[in-house]
Amino acid sequence: MKPGVVLRVILMRDLAMMKRYYLNTVSSLVTIYVVFLITFVGMRAFTGVATSLAGSDTLEATIVGFFVWTLTIFAYSDFSWGLINEAQTGTLEQLYLCPLGFRWIGAFTIISNLVFSLIPIFVALIAMMLTAGRWLSIDVITLVPLIVISILGAVGVGFVLGGLALVFKRVQSLFQIVQFLFIGTMTMPQRLWWARLLPVNAGFGLIRTSMIDGVRLWELPLGEVAIALLVGLAYLGIGIGVFSACERAAKSRGLLGHY
Repeated sequence: MKPGVVLRVILMRDLAMMKRYYLNTVSSLVTIYVVFLITFVGMRAFTGVATSLAGSDTLEATIVGFFVWTLTIFAYSDFSWGLINEAQTGTLEQLYLCPLGFRWIGAFTIISNLVFSLIPIFVALIAMMLTAGRWLSIDVITLVPLIVISILGAVGVGFVLGGLALVFKRVQSLFQIVQFLFIGTMTMPQRLWWARLLPVNAGFGLIRTSMIDGVRLWELPLGEVAIALLVGLAYLGIGIGVFSACERAAKSRGLLGHY
């Protein structure tokens, strides 16, 4: 079985699922927009007048933060949620029978999730900019590579949660804890050298610089991009390692076919 065939099938599956359960996708994005709206109204109330934010990038940084946070949520949760759903429906063992191997299925599933989540997330981004009245620089050539670099760490966390789901089955409560931990990592000031070693933090800083200041990819400091890439790959490698260990444990205990 060729990898291209498997990727095409997964893309067709996810497209069909998105069409069939579109209300779930829309409602999740509406929830994120409502949270942003509450934050935006709170900021205006706190400052007293909307014009007090003029000349400040606080509001712009908030918009970028919600944008990256939304991408992060989709990046780490979709894969692990998919494993939980496959286990519940009893189809997880069938996926492991694929001649290509489950690792390829997992990788292609993450790619498919990224492809189909980018469009609605960009729609939510435009809605946030309309609400705030602040328009950010959206250079696709710059943003797409930075988004990929930024969410590598989140994907690694998703592999960890997916591995835990194989063994412990019910790990949904961890998702809520992790999403708030990501908020903490993104708000850490980058002047602290160790903050750049946290997942998403370094990539978020680059995306913020690009969208607020209009800096292109080739104009960003090469060292900062390299640090973000290496940190993301490190978390991705750790996540795959943890997933592999949990996968072996689940197979040895005969847990793949049970929920």
